[in-house]
Amino acid sequence: MTHQERGNRMVERIEYKLAAKPEAKPEERRGFLRALGFGLGAAVAAPAVAQRADQVPSGQARKESEPQRLATRYRESDHVKAFYRTNRYEQ
Repeated sequence: MTHQERGNRMVERIEYKLAAKPEAKPEERRGFLRALGFGLGAAVAAPAVAQRADQVPSGQARKESEPQRLATRYRESDHVKAFYRTNRYEQ
């Protein structure tokens, strides 16, 4: 059997299966599309409604004092200096 014959047989089988399959009713298609629309709407609305777990209400948030706000947060420790040296960031 050649590739052409094999391809023709496959097309015939597919056409037979499609012909045997009943056509979907418009009401069924509308129901599917309606459900799809509701699902999509819920998927879009869910993140907007959800509150992040790490979010703190503004009344309970700790405020930084002026010395804390101006304090140095970055420190060049030994491992940071070794990283700079290894990657040739030295000045």
